[in-house]
Amino acid sequence: MSGEERRAQIINFLARQEQPVSGAALAHKFGVSRQVIVQDIALLRSGNAEIVSTNRGYIVSPKSSSALVRTFKCRHTDEQTEDELNCIVDQGGTVENVFVNHKLYGRIEAEMRIRSRRDVREFIHGLHSGKSTLLKNVTSDYHYHTISAETSDILDDIESELAQRGYLVKPKEGQEKDCKCALSARK
Repeated sequence: MSGEERRAQIINFLARQEQPVSGAALAHKFGVSRQVIVQDIALLRSGNAEIVSTNRGYIVSPKSSSALVRTFKCRHTDEQTEDELNCIVDQGGTVENVFVNHKLYGRIEAEMRIRSRRDVREFIHGLHSGKSTLLKNVTSDYHYHTISAETSDILDDIESELAQRGYLVKPKEGQEKDCKCALSARK
């Protein structure tokens, strides 16, 4: 099989998956090394394939989603991370990413794509296995999440629940533009 044929099969395979697929699993399925998969994904992306890398693997971003997105500024302890994420998915939201605004390095972002309690458990398990620490720890626990949901009411409920639990940080006057906390339609 040529590289072009393999890449076509990779994108078709990923498009049919509901959960992310690891690079190792793709390498095994297509009989190549993980490095070849990483190169294939890069080539597919350069051809405008909407492939998202998550901490659990690769997934094709939905192209015709009618979801809305809103960004929330949050702050909490490490121990409250699971509760924060469950709060979001329990209300019907998807945690698309996490990012921080570091004073030296600028914006540092990681894709998450957490949409269920199972995803939350897997994320927390990965965290407790010692693989890494939370990104929020580099900015005194301040961080942002981009959350998607099917309706603005769901996003309002998430905002209310985060505020009630004390996780939501309201932007200071004049900073609303910086954190992009406005509701917008996903393209």
